[in-house]
Amino acid sequence: MSRVNHVGLCVTDLARSRRFYQDVFGFAHRRDLPVPDAAAARLLRVPEPVGLTAVYLEREGFVLELLHFERDGNDAARSRSFTEPGLTHLSFTVADVAATCARVAELGGEVLADTDMGGRAIMIRDPDGQLLELMPEAG
Repeated sequence: MSRVNHVGLCVTDLARSRRFYQDVFGFAHRRDLPVPDAAAARLLRVPEPVGLTAVYLEREGFVLELLHFERDGNDAARSRSFTEPGLTHLSFTVADVAATCARVAELGGEVLADTDMGGRAIMIRDPDGQLLELMPEAG
């Protein structure tokens, strides 16, 4: 038997991202984990010094791991197409899409208004540009 343990998300500012995911989606802080360089370098294939701190957030059993690398030489963010292999987005069901969109903008995210499907779904970006889908609760 297997189950999903967590989803990892690389961020440029731990405090900003933690606040975003807590205030927009109601995640609770679970723990901070400074990871020793040797262990992180081997597991993640990142050359030392790694400078990794992980922050674990949880909501209804779903764990989101925010990863921050305090080091020179990190890759720059880039725009990814939905057709590029790999994880494309995370999707969240919210009670009020309009209110959530307003909160997203207040906390450094971006609402992609041109993706609005008439209240059925809309895409947003978190403060680092990660695509997130908002869907309303079934009414």
